[in-house]
Amino acid sequence: MLHVASPTFYSQVRVRLRECDLIVIEGIRGKSAGVSALTLAYRFAPRRRRNGLQEQRDELLLPEDVPVINPDVTAAEAIADLKTLPRWTYVLLMVAAPLMGLVFALRGPRAFLDEDLVVEDLPATLRAEMADDSVERALTGRRDQRLLDALGEIHAERGDEPIRVAVVYGAGHVPAIVSGLWDRYGFRPREAEWLTVLVPA
Repeated sequence: MLHVASPTFYSQVRVRLRECDLIVIEGIRGKSAGVSALTLAYRFAPRRRRNGLQEQRDELLLPEDVPVINPDVTAAEAIADLKTLPRWTYVLLMVAAPLMGLVFALRGPRAFLDEDLVVEDLPATLRAEMADDSVERALTGRRDQRLLDALGEIHAERGDEPIRVAVVYGAGHVPAIVSGLWDRYGFRPREAEWLTVLVPA
């Protein structure tokens, strides 16, 4: 998933979610000024109609008749994790996110998405090579653990049922999901289907 994409992408995801028995969805619970500052990075872009983008919203994405669970962290927990970073890193992150959102909105999706959404075995951009792993860990570490624990509970309670579980989380969480399910249960990916996130301008 992506927080910002073309409306067609979200409608295609919704069609697939209708076929599921349970949805496990990402989403920091509660509100805080810090989380609001971080999410400005993607909330600006859909406001410019020419970008042709839509922000991910549960009411447009989730079918009404499929149960949903959200094992994600609270806003207070997310900010506490970020505050474990060196102070200058934390402050820079809080200042940079809204600025990136403004650039995203003004220049359109290709300002960041063209390079950074390429799937490669090795980092393809200088920005990807220089990414600070400590920031990534602060942003996703506890959240990945909560997600894996929730999937473990589903496996324990319903593992003998032929159910389809959708995990609606961003791509940054997928490595932890794949390795966690492999380590715990020996599950491995068997097939993949790609969806178009952005329609070329």
